Amino acid sequence: MDIQKIITDLVSKLSGNKDLIAQFTSDPLKAIKDLLGIDLDPSNLSEVVKGVTAKLGDLTGDITKDGAGILDKIKGVFGK
Repeated sequence: MDIQKIITDLVSKLSGNKDLIAQFTSDPLKAIKDLLGIDLDPSNLSEVVKGVTAKLGDLTGDITKDGAGILDKIKGVFGK
């Protein structure tokens, strides 16, 4: 699985669309499936979220804060 391609594809779809960013923030796995048609393995989710939030953070500062919240949720799911 090409994580960098997934990140690039997500960033292009999310850029400038606050509704999609909100969907990604609230449920990243579902958003990835809806936007890209990919059932992403949860073990890869953290890496994808970090990459997307980093790239979108360059475009909009607020997504970085949202991304940190997403990562906290993911850590909670895996008990880390």
